[in-house]
Amino acid sequence: MKSNRLVLLLITLVFFSCKNQDNVRVINVNDYGIVAETGQSITGKINHLIDQITEVPTIVYFPKGRYDFYPDSGYLKEYHETNTYDINPKKLAVFINNKNITIDGGGSLFVFHGHMQPFTVDHSENITLKNINIDWDKPLTAESEVLEADTNHILLKIDTTQFPYTINKRGLIFSAEGWEADWHLTGGSWLIEFDANHIIPNHTGDDGCVNGDLKNVVYSDIESGLLLMRGHFIKTPAVGNHLIMRHSTRDHAGIFLFHSKNLHLENVNVYHTAGLGVLSQYCENITMKKVNVIPNPHKHRYLSGHDDGLHFMGCKGEIVIDSCRAQGLMDDAINIHGTYVPVTERIDDFTLKCNYAHDMSRGLVWAEVGDSVGFVLKKTMVTTGYNVIKGFKMMDENSFVLKFRDKIPNELSADFSLENLTCIPDVTIANCFAGSNRARGYLISTPGKVLVENNTFETSGSAILIAGDANYWYESGAVKDVTIRNNIFKASCNSSSYQFCNAIISIYPEIPKADSLHPFHRNITIEHNTFNMFDYPAIYARSVDGLSFVGNTFKRSHEYQPWRSVHYNFYLDACRNVTIKGNVVDDDLLGKNAFLKKMSKNEIIRLDGKIRLDVEN
Repeated sequence: MKSNRLVLLLITLVFFSCKNQDNVRVINVNDYGIVAETGQSITGKINHLIDQITEVPTIVYFPKGRYDFYPDSGYLKEYHETNTYDINPKKLAVFINNKNITIDGGGSLFVFHGHMQPFTVDHSENITLKNINIDWDKPLTAESEVLEADTNHILLKIDTTQFPYTINKRGLIFSAEGWEADWHLTGGSWLIEFDANHIIPNHTGDDGCVNGDLKNVVYSDIESGLLLMRGHFIKTPAVGNHLIMRHSTRDHAGIFLFHSKNLHLENVNVYHTAGLGVLSQYCENITMKKVNVIPNPHKHRYLSGHDDGLHFMGCKGEIVIDSCRAQGLMDDAINIHGTYVPVTERIDDFTLKCNYAHDMSRGLVWAEVGDSVGFVLKKTMVTTGYNVIKGFKMMDENSFVLKFRDKIPNELSADFSLENLTCIPDVTIANCFAGSNRARGYLISTPGKVLVENNTFETSGSAILIAGDANYWYESGAVKDVTIRNNIFKASCNSSSYQFCNAIISIYPEIPKADSLHPFHRNITIEHNTFNMFDYPAIYARSVDGLSFVGNTFKRSHEYQPWRSVHYNFYLDACRNVTIKGNVVDDDLLGKNAFLKKMSKNEIIRLDGKIRLDVEN
């Protein structure tokens, strides 16, 4: 429905009294006592209103303004949210358990207070969320500006209105609206630095931006909001840059989509969250257009989401992500994966007991009757067989029992993990922007058809990571058809060290014993992209059958000094059927070379003349 038509409808329609030609009912929340700019909580009122809606297609419209949400004891619910700590019950702001509802925020600002979940869509169908801005007045992670820094002291400026704190001997206590959290200087990536352009400086990331004797730092206030830290430092952030002082935990998503289908999000800005930005868990058919997880530009912030921006686990059908932006995240811009589960016991010829291997995946309803399952040998990550689920029974939040339709192989044991092959989506990511985040850009682990097209990356870690792991993180699965084309990779890509970030595009399944005769990933095409490179590594690929790198442009950048220990543009490990052809390479590009490990030159179908080939002895 066009926006001007909606305005005309809002003038004439009252709740459930009239219908338009499409049989859509329109609710103006003002007619039910929900008014902007009061500063009072609307949590109870909006949920009571939504509870009254039948399955007739309905638009819930908010006239533009500010609406506040506080935790309400009437809206608490336990959820096991993947990649999130199980701190329950979750505090819900807007709860939807229905069909055919559109929440149109009208461009309003929805402000949340304390640890809570702004939107929860649970076992619902045909749901739209649009024209919404999500934020906190007092964010759940702090920021500061570096005024001075040398080997003896660091002076920070902190906005105490947004980030109120007190000082004790151990460091700081940030507190606001029902919560408090300790903070002190640490090494590594819990303290992230951004420059004025919102870029994480080169070669910091997991290596950290502060180092020295961090246990004996003395904290004091020169005046309110001017924090002085005295000590012995061997590494300090740059004056004028901004620090993210991470202190809280990931306990609520910004938007949680749960066991629902036909979901549409459009024109949504998630300026801050208590965890993942938008989490889609066991959902089917999702479209996200202009869904941005970015720092609030009106509040001079550098941090947005506490962890991943858009996170999809166990979804199926089609995922379309169009014209979305991510920046200033504490983790990845987009993460799409399933969840492997390890076998713990073979009970009988038709029954296996499994457990949740990671503490952030406990309690998931991992399978339903009729789902197809693959048996994955852990040490090689080879799928040795398939079966269909006949029954699923939770034992507790850590384990469950699966019954299968057909007899299971005798060799199934704790040496195996299982993959749900029904919960896999096709994915399109187009016209998006992945800014500088603490970790990576797009993590893609789905056997469905994947297209990544016309996106721009300036990530500090790998721009794209295609992983898979049935031993440690247990995020599935092997890709079968991925096309990465017409994207721009800026010089800042892969400028800092993070886990699995071996190159700008890193294809890195964690396989204890990779075997080129049994590749994990298949059919990955990387074509017509532009790589702006200050260092050597462009592509790292492990255990791929059918890797094509065609028609790309390599441009040499001098924005940063190279520092990587690997001096190859292509590092290929246990791969087969590789094509590298038709690429345009700057004369002064570093390397112009490829390295082969656990494979022979015969696996290279065609190689550009400018690319030198080295083979492991």
